Amino acid sequence: MKVLVLDNYDSFTFNLVQYIQEILGRKVDVRRNDAISLDAVAGYSAIILSPGPGLPAEAGIMPELIQRYAAEKPILGVCLGHQAIGEAFGARLENLAQVYHGVETSVTATDPEEPLFRDIPRQFQAGRYHSWVVRRDSLPDSLVVTAEDGQGTIMAMRHREFNVRGVQFHPESIMTEYGRRMLENFFASCVPGILPAVSGAQEPVNP
Repeated sequence: MKVLVLDNYDSFTFNLVQYIQEILGRKVDVRRNDAISLDAVAGYSAIILSPGPGLPAEAGIMPELIQRYAAEKPILGVCLGHQAIGEAFGARLENLAQVYHGVETSVTATDPEEPLFRDIPRQFQAGRYHSWVVRRDSLPDSLVVTAEDGQGTIMAMRHREFNVRGVQFHPESIMTEYGRRMLENFFASCVPGILPAVSGAQEPVNP
């Protein structure tokens, strides 16, 4: 089983890749968003959409990739990747008055069925690096909010039918509590059979 990390020209991509490779115990493929074809993506078992600058429409093949593969492959979007998932299913983005660049805030998991937050406290701190968010009032019925901040801003969401989810915060950031556990949960729960054994917890957990 192969994992693709779609790199949206972001310096955080390789922090994310390092976490993922430690969890999986093997290398993953990293491809820039304008350096891989949609057809080539068919050969991967799971897709990670990295953070990045700008807007989803400016991120190479990412919007088309989501539309083409959402129904058949597990996809996790981070920050820009999360926003791209929202737009792909009809949500709109909003430019915030306050820019979050290297800001740690409290996030609350709101969906007990979301495997990403399994065995993680309902409230945790998360590192944020963004000025755009998915507008909650534009969210289609196909998407479910799974985490929010204190202002009700969407911090995570999933598709009701497809194995597709996104997080607005950065799980690979040192400011995010349980970030590695979230990535472990994604692979253990959303990509069956990819882990030879579930990785041991690297961070304290208080259920």
